[in-house]
Amino acid sequence: MTLRKCSWCLGNDLYEKYHDFEWGAPVHDDLTHFEFLVLESAQAGLSWLTILKKRENYRKAYDNFDYKKIACYGSDKIEKLMNDPGIIRNRRKIEASVTNAVSFIKIQNEFGSFDSYMRSFTGDSQIVNKWDTENDIPAFTELSKSISLDLKKRGFKFLGPTIVYSHMQATGFVNDHVTSCFRYKEILELKK
Repeated sequence: MTLRKCSWCLGNDLYEKYHDFEWGAPVHDDLTHFEFLVLESAQAGLSWLTILKKRENYRKAYDNFDYKKIACYGSDKIEKLMNDPGIIRNRRKIEASVTNAVSFIKIQNEFGSFDSYMRSFTGDSQIVNKWDTENDIPAFTELSKSISLDLKKRGFKFLGPTIVYSHMQATGFVNDHVTSCFRYKEILELKK
């Protein structure tokens, strides 16, 4: 029997694996949060599949997403990244990842963790939507607009409402699997 899945992931093994094991599962680890922030800001204007294909290259190029190291990147490292064909070579996005690392650490210092910061907006509960089709899923919400605005005030770049909502979906602040998808119920169980 074939399990029903969200249709956006069908037809590509990498996409399906990401859907089946990561997307929507609650994340509490700040290193994983930062990884997604780097990847999602790199995605701006591109497909998520493009970024997933480059994920391991990003991991190598960005010191395993160690935000403390990334916060210290200088012009030499930025030039090295600009010449790395394994990642998206957009100077503004690369520079934003360094700026975001600095701001990420400031949030940790204020809230104890980035995860706690995000939960200050959502409480300790996951937002559980009940979408019948993927056409029902919004690109952003009022909540993602509020978080994006706050992140911008804190110095973050390339994290508009749509990217913030993608982050919320990816890291389990919201369950946006369609209700017929097998992961919808699995994610609900993970939260218990």
